Amino acid sequence: MCGRYTLKTPVEKLAEEFGFDDSSVELPPNYNVAPTQGVAAVLEEDGRRRLEVLRWGLIPPWADDPQIGSRMINARAETAPEKPSFRRAFRERRCLILADGFYEWKRMNGGKQPYYIHMKEGRPFALAGLWESWKDDGGPEIRSCTILTTKPNALAGEIHDRMPVILPTGSYDVWLDAEADRDELYGLLAPYPEDEMEAYPVSRFVNSPSNNDPRCIEPAA
Repeated sequence: MCGRYTLKTPVEKLAEEFGFDDSSVELPPNYNVAPTQGVAAVLEEDGRRRLEVLRWGLIPPWADDPQIGSRMINARAETAPEKPSFRRAFRERRCLILADGFYEWKRMNGGKQPYYIHMKEGRPFALAGLWESWKDDGGPEIRSCTILTTKPNALAGEIHDRMPVILPTGSYDVWLDAEADRDELYGLLAPYPEDEMEAYPVSRFVNSPSNNDPRCIEPAA
């Protein structure tokens, strides 16, 4: 799964990397992005990319209670295209969820050791996301998202049995294209090459979502 990640890259660099037009959204460094928080996502509408802050935890349009989103932070790539909660979003509402590292916990010695996984050169990357719009009678619209997960590559597999789908740099246009061929989309739902990534153990300081500073990514002593 993917339940915690980082986004500390300045928004100006993100705008350059991911090609969105408007960098006016403020994005303070976040070392411990957690479910139900607002997360930075790139959507494409009318042929233009733009940055939007979505609630992490997808709320299906048919839901009676928005709290259901807290149980839908991830969607399995193998089943999301057909699962009622995600199939419309997979067909019509795909997005890039921006990150520059993520955490997974490895079971060991009777406990769980957190690891930080990121690109070797520290560059930001796009997680494959789906988004939806939800509104009850008279209430405000809530735009929410989920992160697709897949089987792990060799590096992540030493830590956990799932990893987020990381999109190759050249695939953003396809992923955001509402008319993209489904077989081409399926081809993107693969483990990212492990030779471009690295991982190291970090302190259990990161376990609490209220802890959000550079100590989260410091190597464990």
